[in-house]
This record gives sequence, structure tokens and C-alpha cells, in this order.
Amino acid sequence: MKELKITPIKDGTVIDHITPGRALLVLRVLHLPESSSSVVSILMNVMGKKGRKDIVKVENRELDPKELDKIALIAPKATINIIRDYEVVKKHTVEIPDEVVGITRCSNPTCISNAREPVESRFHVISKDPPRIRCYYCEREPEDIAEGII
Repeated sequence: MKELKITPIKDGTVIDHITPGRALLVLRVLHLPESSSSVVSILMNVMGKKGRKDIVKVENRELDPKELDKIALIAPKATINIIRDYEVVKKHTVEIPDEVVGITRCSNPTCISNAREPVESRFHVISKDPPRIRCYYCEREPEDIAEGII
């Protein structure tokens, strides 16, 4: 039987332990592949030691802190592996911050953060597992956090 394998990447980022079925959301919030010419590999519903998971590999790109916060909101148990010269040089689990600023929109269309005012969106994290946030301005709690991520 023939088997297709995903080859290791020389340099870049591997996002592992993504909640099954959420890899495409990770791509959307990272604006991949349209924001980059990097090779992107996706594995979905892969069996791991602790059960099913998704994995995203992005060659020649390391993620910035805002991108890590976005991933934390949609895949709070994800791990980030920084790869250099085919070796993992840094590995850590994403962490939801206590406050989320400028990375998601409020679901309330009349919220001041959605008006033409120079106000950046701001949310208090009210639960990290499962992720729940509340708007600092209008106190609305979005039902689907991933839907509002910018």
C-alpha cells in the first residue's frame, strides 16, 4: 500500500495539537496562504498519543504574538514549535491572555468599537477553558469567538 508522508520543514512553525476540525480556522485567522508565499501543510484528524488532532506546518515563517493570541482563542491547547535547520529550537503551548485587544471584533453592531471612532476592540477574558470573552465597552459576549477574529 502506498502512503503519502508530509516531509519535515527546514525552517518555520509547526502548530500542533489543534482541536480536531479547527485547522482551517487557524489558516483563516493567520490569513494563509494568501498573505504568504510559504508552503503550508495541513493534517486533519490525525491520531496522536492523546487522541485526534489537527496540525498546520508553515515553512519560512514564525508567528508574532498577536497571531499566537488568535490561535489561543480558537485552539487553546495548541503547541507552537519553532523549527530551524530541521530541528525544534523552541516549543511552547499557546496561552490566552487576560485581555484581548485589537484581534477580534465585537458581535454588537452598535458597540463603540465597531463605529468609526478611533477605538480599538478590547475584551476581558472571562474563561480560558473553554475560551469566553466579554466586550470591555458594551459587555456583550460573542457566541463564536472565531467568527470575529480579524
